[in-house]
Parts: sequence; structure tokens; C-alpha cells
Amino acid sequence: MSKLEVFDNKFPDRDYFITHVNEEFTSTCPITGLPDFGTITIHYIPDKLCVELKSLKFYFLEFRNKGIFYEAVINEILDDLVGLIKPRYMEVTGNFTNRGGLHSDVTAVFDPQNRKRFR
Repeated sequence: MSKLEVFDNKFPDRDYFITHVNEEFTSTCPITGLPDFGTITIHYIPDKLCVELKSLKFYFLEFRNKGIFYEAVINEILDDLVGLIKPRYMEVTGNFTNRGGLHSDVTAVFDPQNRKRFR
């Protein structure tokens, strides 16, 4: 398993948003074994740490052959990142491509200070 890496936030006394978007996310449907495609968006207010992008890219690649439902993907990413960087706020959204005429969007939120920025 690839290791997510971090770096120090140079502005820990300020609230500001960081957004990372992976437009080439892939995982595998646990029922059919077919590939699922989507865009993953991570939107967060850092505290003391930020996630390093190269390690995030390799972390996403690990889902490529993993049989996992959309809801589990998004919640696993949120749990892993919150556990690692302990942000002040974080949203993880997956916009998954159409399958069988259905389009699915899943958003999970970490909001310990009740900032209510959920979209």
C-alpha cells in the first residue's frame, strides 16, 4: 500500500481552502467486476498539515483493482485523509460516470466545528 505523505501548513493560523481534483479515478464494481470511473474532489481547510500530491496520486491508483462501492470509496478516502492530516474541515465528493443510465454523486463531510460549508 502506498503511503500518503504530508507537509507542514505554512499558514496554520488562517482558514483557507485547498481543493484537489482527480478526474481520472477508477475502481472496480464489487458485484460485476467492471471498472467504475469518476472524478474525486477533496476540499478542505488544513490545520497543521497538508497532503502531498504525488503520494495522493499513488493512493488513488490503489483503488483501480479494488472491488468497492461508491459510498465506501468516498468514506474511506475521507477517513484516511482526516486520520492523516486532521483538517479543520473536509469534504470528499465522487462524481461517478453513467452506468446503466444512472449517474451517482456521493459526498462525505468531516465538520467538527460545524462550519456548514457542505454544498
